[in-house]
Amino acid sequence: MAKEQMRKHESGPVAAYDRIGVGYRNVRRPDPRLGALIRQALGGARTVVNVGAGAGSYEPEDAEVTAVDPSQVMLDQHPGPRKVKAAAEQLPFPDGSFDAAMAVLTVHHWHDPHRGLAELRRVSGRQAVFTWDPEHRPELWMVEEYLPEIRELDHARFPPVAAVVEALDAHTVLPFPIPHDFTDGFQTAHWRRPEAYLDPTVRAGSSTYATLPASVVEPAMERLRADLASGAWQRRHASLLEQESMDYGYRLIVAGGR
Repeated sequence: MAKEQMRKHESGPVAAYDRIGVGYRNVRRPDPRLGALIRQALGGARTVVNVGAGAGSYEPEDAEVTAVDPSQVMLDQHPGPRKVKAAAEQLPFPDGSFDAAMAVLTVHHWHDPHRGLAELRRVSGRQAVFTWDPEHRPELWMVEEYLPEIRELDHARFPPVAAVVEALDAHTVLPFPIPHDFTDGFQTAHWRRPEAYLDPTVRAGSSTYATLPASVVEPAMERLRADLASGAWQRRHASLLEQESMDYGYRLIVAGGR
């Protein structure tokens, strides 16, 4: 699928999350293991700005958090008292307003990631950015066997981890292998639970599946359904079913505040 075709199906992060954000919290339930890693990276910050905050996942409970998101649908689901509707590229705060900034699986939705990352550095003394590296291998089986269109879509929008590290002048990159029972239903969460992808509600919690047209996704799901029914998927992935976690390229990048 050409990039121009993919853009037809998503007019931008605001439009996308105004559409798919309804009921987002029911599918995207924060996982405590990722939460612990992010809290550690924030280094006990007292004031935190969460850019691309969505429904507020992974925000430290012992900090004063300001949630920033361009989508009102997402902000309406955020439980916190400090909420600002704004884009990452133009944060409406003075320099050094916060001890730390966090951004969780959001950089790929920004129109200008480099400018957004520069804004994180401008308004905070420490930055923790959780993202995915498009250069990482192996890929999720879903991409290789059923929806190769995901590859083109995600490679077009995710900046490589090396680029994020450079933009932040980061000092630490922490791998996060996805546990088999991970609760936060983003794209790779169900790598050992393939039947979950057959649920439209589960797919709606991932911007990837929600962005691709139904004419692409539905036939792929029918192939997966048939492979699960016949046992073909299980035979191909017998070794995968024995794994407790898998590294699919998710990284927590930490900068500043050393």
